[in-house]
Amino acid sequence: MLQLEHVTYRVSDEQGEKTILKDVNLSLSERFVAFTGPNGGGKSTLAKVIAGIITPTEGKILFDGEDITSLSVTERAKRGISYAFQQPVRFKGLTVRSLLELAAGEKLSEETLCGLLGKVGLCANEYMDREMNAGLSGGEIKRIEIATVLARRAKLSIFDEPEAALSPMRQMAMLTAMHRLTRAGSQLVVATHSPILMAYPESVIYLLDGGGIRQVGYEETDHYRVTRDFLNRYPALLRVLLEEPAAGRSGEDGGDGKD
Repeated sequence: MLQLEHVTYRVSDEQGEKTILKDVNLSLSERFVAFTGPNGGGKSTLAKVIAGIITPTEGKILFDGEDITSLSVTERAKRGISYAFQQPVRFKGLTVRSLLELAAGEKLSEETLCGLLGKVGLCANEYMDREMNAGLSGGEIKRIEIATVLARRAKLSIFDEPEAALSPMRQMAMLTAMHRLTRAGSQLVVATHSPILMAYPESVIYLLDGGGIRQVGYEETDHYRVTRDFLNRYPALLRVLLEEPAAGRSGEDGGDGKD
């Protein structure tokens, strides 16, 4: 089980101190946990705090009863915590096969490699010996990264906006891969904007906004409501969105906008 006790994270700049996370208290035993909210609301920050990429200003993080607050990313990985970056790293000279074997910590059979790539919708014969470089698209890199998470067999898998660079169809394929992870015993924590990923039947969704956090239902999320409203009323909404400004409106007619 993952537990967060009074977790706070602040940053300072020339404008002063800003609180990104404020006194977050969570006990997460569910197989699929989604963090959502506006940009800057703290969802990616919370994912990185759990992964050990950044250290909270205050509070504790416990995993299976152990205080892991001060542990590095590498030490957390040894305890079964895996993190998938929002923008996956490309490795010049490293093949997909080598990357998957590094993730698994052992040499993998052709059958296992084919199975891992097939689960994320990639043809193994086409991708197995390709290099992890600029020749791969963002969507391909994302799916290969999901395959590495499958290979690690992590207890806790953390994803930061995994829908980035993926079409809706590919997001649905990713949901299938994530389902396989949960069925293999992994707990998933996903920072996301995607109404497709948040629709996972067993998901528990937390909304982060301005330092606060609260649990919400799927249909309460802005991402679901905005998508639903647009699809249900897109002709009328497009007319409003694309309407030309009326001539002579205050501040738009070339004047100085003063009363």
